[in-house]
Amino acid sequence: MDYIKAFVVGGVICVLSQILMDKTKMMPGRVMVTLVVLGCILGAIGIYEPLVDWAGCGATVPLTGFGYSLWKGVKEAIDIHGFLGLFRGGFKAAAAGTSAALIFSYIASLIFQPKMKK
Repeated sequence: MDYIKAFVVGGVICVLSQILMDKTKMMPGRVMVTLVVLGCILGAIGIYEPLVDWAGCGATVPLTGFGYSLWKGVKEAIDIHGFLGLFRGGFKAAAAGTSAALIFSYIASLIFQPKMKK
């Protein structure tokens, strides 16, 4: 049942993102930023955490989950370090995901040898 919940929630987030790209003139980059900011806002309001508890990876893997992770890291760092945690928390919370994305995309570029579009 956990897999079904994760699939449905992740799928709904992706469908809403695709509708946003198809029905508006927003470029994919702006949609991505919107999703990250939305995850931060929903995390700050307290709406996203119950969704993460219920759906698991279906809520944490999409970009809204990345925004939620940033918010959670900043919140924890502020509790520990005060004002300086505002700057430290997001970097610490996102470091593993960002590093993995950079490393795996570099490896993929070595394997597939991308070419520039003309």
